[in-house]
Amino acid sequence: MRGGGEGGVSAFPACSGSPQPAPAAPGRQHLSWEDTEIDWKAYMDEVEGFANGTLDYTQLKGDTGPLVYPAGFVYIFLGLYYATGRGTDIRLAQYLFAGLYLLNLLLVFRIYCRTNKVPPYVFFFMCCASYRIHSIFVLRLFNDTVAMAILFLAVNLFLEERWSWGCLIFSLAVSVKMNILLFAPGLLFLLLKRFGLLGCIPKLCICALLQVLLGLPFLLVNPVGYLTRSFDLGRQFQFKWTVNWRFLPEEVFQHRAFHTTLLLAHLAGLGLFALHRWHRESILALLKDPAERKHPSHPLSIIFVLFSSNFLGVCCSRSLHYQFYVWYFHTLPYLLWCTPTAKLAHMPKVLLLGVIELCWNTYPSTVCSSLSLHICHGLVLLQLWYGTAPLPVPHNPQPGRKPVPLSKKVH
Repeated sequence: MRGGGEGGVSAFPACSGSPQPAPAAPGRQHLSWEDTEIDWKAYMDEVEGFANGTLDYTQLKGDTGPLVYPAGFVYIFLGLYYATGRGTDIRLAQYLFAGLYLLNLLLVFRIYCRTNKVPPYVFFFMCCASYRIHSIFVLRLFNDTVAMAILFLAVNLFLEERWSWGCLIFSLAVSVKMNILLFAPGLLFLLLKRFGLLGCIPKLCICALLQVLLGLPFLLVNPVGYLTRSFDLGRQFQFKWTVNWRFLPEEVFQHRAFHTTLLLAHLAGLGLFALHRWHRESILALLKDPAERKHPSHPLSIIFVLFSSNFLGVCCSRSLHYQFYVWYFHTLPYLLWCTPTAKLAHMPKVLLLGVIELCWNTYPSTVCSSLSLHICHGLVLLQLWYGTAPLPVPHNPQPGRKPVPLSKKVH
């Protein structure tokens, strides 16, 4: 049922129509772990099998289905398994994830401090205005949150020009959940731009080597089972949990032609951004030695390439489930404010954030909420495309004619 960790999404109490426990005494509200747990018990069952000596990945499973995450997930949640009394102390686990939430915010703020793009008042919405994000982190204990926190650590390392360490941490994030691969096209582009073709090969080897080392105990026992379970790109999603495609008939949602169309759209979007927004020279120039480059990589372009690469993948996802909101929530302010304000004024940008939040807080998803989410995604993409377009080359004035001064608004 999980199909990648999504199982049990219906348990969000503030959104679902399912019966809720009787309220506690006035002024108090008591929630037992059964009211907030979704996949935690399944996670603990899966890593408990590993703790008991099971190394065949096909035999590791929980009450919502088989284990479908790479080996890094197993090691991290095995630590949480022992830290929480073999997974029984849910309250302690939620305290630990509350700490993870604060650490994640710190890492995100360090990134935004480097951009100097987003107005300070927007951080209020990032910190305080999203019920869904707080629930995903502190109540639901999803592994998506762990993967994204590690990813933001990697981005910080990239900004500090520590590319080898950044690639190592990026690979660790991938080993927790595969959604981090949505950043991979942008990272590959950055590595080629920074190091050239030959120079980026060692960095890619770092990423690959960590995956082999983490998965080695399982690869030695059942390599096919490990690879097919932990890196299953053809997994089917259940229509009842989709947030973004509710307006489609279920037979279209499940059809392979639809999946292929989304993949082609994703590749086309990456190609267009790589050729016309991420890079101003010939794409073949990426293969040259960096010493021959005219325009070195800038910290702001690192963030733009990574965040836009991920956002393109989110827009073309075969299905988005409620916990997937954390995949791009903390990148939305940058994506909206990295372009000149003249392209889209401040208040419409805040409104877009609000509508996106409303779509993710609508349970179950509706035709209206799904369409609204796609419209908002489309508007973000349009302002990214037109807001980062190269400036036109100014024409030289004719001899003897005084050039007309530009107005302040143009600047």
